[in-house]
This record gives sequence, structure tokens and C-alpha cells, in this order.
Amino acid sequence: MVAMIKGAKRYVLGPPQECSKLGIETTKKHPTFRHSLLNFAHLNILDEESEDARSMPPEERKWLEVARDSQAVETVLKAGEVLYIPSHWFHYITSLQKSAQCNTRSGREKKGTEWFGGFEDVVQCVGEGA
Repeated sequence: MVAMIKGAKRYVLGPPQECSKLGIETTKKHPTFRHSLLNFAHLNILDEESEDARSMPPEERKWLEVARDSQAVETVLKAGEVLYIPSHWFHYITSLQKSAQCNTRSGREKKGTEWFGGFEDVVQCVGEGA
């Protein structure tokens, strides 16, 4: 759980079953192993006719279009609010303001559910070293 004390952050949360759509790096020795290579802030400009949208590399556009169709959810967490992030969910966080947060982990439940996924989904995505 994350409690926002001051400021605001944008969270994009993706269930483990969606990892193939989220641009997750699966090479264990890669410095960004288990992290997304996508800039989710660019989702907002996919359909624009702006210079930024026109200059977006085709590969990035392709991956972002796949990510846009995933079951990921997006929210903005503001001061005084608390966000629960289920175990094994992938998350992408962007600070929107100078902020302070407090978070705690509730442990890693290996057994998942149909709706929230679980450790098996992470292993299926990134391998045994998850």
C-alpha cells in the first residue's frame, strides 16, 4: 500500500497476466530486468497530430498501442489518499508534483487469483529468476 503524504503521482498498474503487453524486459542480466521499457506518458499523445506524436519511433508506437489495449489501469494518487497495489503487479510511477509518500509491503502471496494473477504469471513472463 502507498499513502501519499504530499503532492501527487500517476500510477499505471498492470496485472501479471498482461506482462507480454507491457514491454517488460525479460533478460535476467539486463539492468532493467522485470521493468517496462515503455514511457507510459507517451500513451497520451498516440492519437495526437503533434510534432511529438509524429516523431515517435514506429517501434515505440507499436508497443504503446499494444500496451493501451492491455488490462492495465491508471490513477493519480493525491495527498491524503492510499493506493493498494496487489502482489506481483507491474507498476509505472510518474511524479506529477514534488511529493512524499509512505509505503509498506504486505508480503508476497505466491498463490494468485483469476482476477489478480500471481507469482506463476510473473514466472511465465520473466522466467524462474522472478
